[in-house]
Formats: sequence, C-alpha cells, structure tokens
Amino acid sequence: MALTSEPATPRFRSGAGRLCLDFMRTLRLRGTAGATEELATVRDLADWVAQLGPYPADVAVAVPAASVLVRARELREAVHTLLTSARGNGGAASCPAAERELLNTVAAGATPAPRLDGTGSAVYGADDQVGAVLADVARDAITLATSPALAQVRACSGPECAAWFLDTSRPGNRRWCSMETCGNKSKKSTWRTKQGAVTGS
Repeated sequence: MALTSEPATPRFRSGAGRLCLDFMRTLRLRGTAGATEELATVRDLADWVAQLGPYPADVAVAVPAASVLVRARELREAVHTLLTSARGNGGAASCPAAERELLNTVAAGATPAPRLDGTGSAVYGADDQVGAVLADVARDAITLATSPALAQVRACSGPECAAWFLDTSRPGNRRWCSMETCGNKSKKSTWRTKQGAVTGS
C-alpha cells in the first residue's frame, strides 16, 4: 500500500477556521469557469489528510482506494450543499435527504483517536487514516450548520476567489479568506486604480 507524508511545503490552502471549510476549498474557484479539482487523484486525497489531519508530521498516510476518493468528493459537495442550505431561509432542515444521509453516514464513522505518548503529549492515530478524517469533516459540517457559528461564515471578497471562511475577528467584518493572498491582491488592485486615476487627471 502506498504511503504519503506531510509535504515540507503545504500544497493545500488552510486557515478557513473550520476543517469542513478547508475541505470545501479543494474545489478551487467553485462555480466559475476556472474551477479546479485539487483532489484529482487518491494521492492528492492522502496528501490533504497528511497536511490538514491531526496526525504527526512523521506518520505516513496510506493512499486510499479509488472508491474512497469518489466518496470524499461526494462528501465535499454534500458539505457545500448543507452549509448553503443552512445559510438560506430554510436553514439546515432544507438540506436534501440524499446529502443529509451521506453526511450522517460518514459522520458515524470512527474519528482519529488520541493517545498519550511518553512525553505527555496527545498523539492522534486511526486504523483508517483517511476515513477517520473524512468522519471529522462530516461531523464538523453538521456541527457548524446547526450552531450560532454559522452566522460567522463569510465568502471571500476577492473577485477571483470563491472560498468560505469563519470570521472570528472582533469587529466581524473580515473580507478576505487570506490577507496574504486575496487581501494583498485587492489592495494592490485598488492602489493601481487610484494611481491610474491620478495619472489620467
């Protein structure tokens, strides 16, 4: 069975504030002509789990079967459907039955379990490393969709970004998924526009 370890340089975006939102980001630019699948192969899925899962960086994650990749993508779309429904007028109850059942089934699976190592630290592991993290994703999505924290979910204001994130800023007016990427791009674009206006005047 092939194994994969957490890469030295992170491949996938993180920092959305919730695991399920980070998982949704693996379909980059969702709903646009430039939509890109970041979970194109089973190794991509294993790499995502190695990077964003709770396992130690030196623990190799087993590359799953192709059927698990299909399930993971289905779960990702179910998460998106649930959160979209929950943010709408009908709330979480308006999530279609098929997506609800998929989320419930995956959430019922075993999640990564902690054990206390010799240094007094909690170390996480699982017999099914990928499946356990997918169970965490499903549980996180259900929890978020049915909690007050849902009101803090925002869509990035970047014109070339469709990522969602949890706004935990004190004023509650965060605009970008990442200041280092979309925030800086927006500020540079605004600066160029202002410079152009000054030059043209």
